[in-house]
Amino acid sequence: MPKLIWREPIETTTITNRPPSGATDEAAALETVPQPRQAAEAKAEPKRRVITLGDIAGRESGGLVVLLVAIGALTLASDEFLTGNNLANLARQVAIFGIIAVGQLLVILTAGIDLSVGSILGLSGASTAQFLVAGMPILPSILLGVAIGTVLGIVNGLLVTRALLPPFIATLGMLGIARGLVLVTTDAQTIQGVPDAFQVIANGTILGIPNLLIIAAAITAVMWFVLARTVFGRYIYAVGSNPESARLAGVPVRMVTISVYMISGLLAGLGGVLLASRLGAGIPTAGTGFELNAIAACVIGGASLFGAKGSAIGAATGALIMGVLNNGGNLLAINAFYLQIAIGVLILVAVGFDQLNTRRSAASG
Repeated sequence: MPKLIWREPIETTTITNRPPSGATDEAAALETVPQPRQAAEAKAEPKRRVITLGDIAGRESGGLVVLLVAIGALTLASDEFLTGNNLANLARQVAIFGIIAVGQLLVILTAGIDLSVGSILGLSGASTAQFLVAGMPILPSILLGVAIGTVLGIVNGLLVTRALLPPFIATLGMLGIARGLVLVTTDAQTIQGVPDAFQVIANGTILGIPNLLIIAAAITAVMWFVLARTVFGRYIYAVGSNPESARLAGVPVRMVTISVYMISGLLAGLGGVLLASRLGAGIPTAGTGFELNAIAACVIGGASLFGAKGSAIGAATGALIMGVLNNGGNLLAINAFYLQIAIGVLILVAVGFDQLNTRRSAASG
C-alpha cells in the first residue's frame, strides 16, 4: 500500500469552460475562484504618489523656485524691474554669464573644473579688439578670438588627460598664463577704436529682443540637445559617473575629457568677443572672477561638483538667478557685499540639498 505523504496546501485555480447561456448558478460557481492572496491583492488599492515640482523640472526645480521668488519679490519692491530698458540690460548682463556657465557645466559633469574661463575671456576679447584696431575685418577677428579660447581649452584638456594633472591645478595654471598674456600683449591698456558694426553684434536687437539673449538662448538649447539627445552627451555623464567603468564600456574617456575642456574654452572665447562688442573696447582685466560666478551658476542650477548631475537649462537658470539678484540689488540700492553673502548662502544651500538627496538615494537604494 503506498505511503501517504503530507504536503502543505498550495494555491490552485480551477479553470473550466464557460457554461452555455442559461446555465445554473452552480455551473457558474465552477469558474475561477480567487484564492486568499489573490483576493487580498485585488482589494489592496494602489498607492498614490504625489507628483512634485522635482518630478516635472528635475534637479532644476530648486533653482526655478528661487528664480520665481526673486522675480516676484523684486516686482513688488521696485517699479522699474519689469520695465523694458531694465529687462534688456538684465538680459545683456546675464547672457555672457550664461554662455560661460554652460561651458563650465560640461567640465563639471565630468567631475572636473575650469578655473581659466575668466582669463581666457579677457584674452580673447582683448585680442579681438587688437585685430580690429589693426584693420582686420570683423569676421576673421571674431574667429581668431574664439580660436584662441578653443586652443587654450584643448591645452587644458591635454594637461588633464596626458600630463595627468588635477583639473584644479591645470586650469589654475592656465588662469595665470592667459591673464599674463593679455596684460603683456596689451601693456595693461584698454584697446579702443573698434568699429561700430562690431558693437552692434552685442548691443543690437532683433524684433526688440537683444542679440545677446538670442545667442545665449541658442547656445543653451544646443547644449541641452547635445546632453540629452546625443551619444556624446551620454558619454559625458558616463565619464563623470565612473571613468573606469566608462572606459571598460568602450567610451573614449580621454577624447571626451579633452572635448569638454575645448568647448569650455571655445565658449569662454566667444564670451570674451561678445563682451568686447558690448563694451566697445578690449579690456585686459575683463573676466576677473567670472570663473567663480560660472561655477556658482552651475551649482545653484542643480549641478553636482562630483560629476554626472546637471543640465544646460539648470546652468542658465543659475546664471539668471545671480543676474536677477545683482540687478535687484542695484535697483534697491542694496550694498553689494550683502549680495555676495546671499549668493554664498545659495551655493551652500544648493550643495547641502544635493548631498542630502545623495545620502537618501543611497540609503533607499
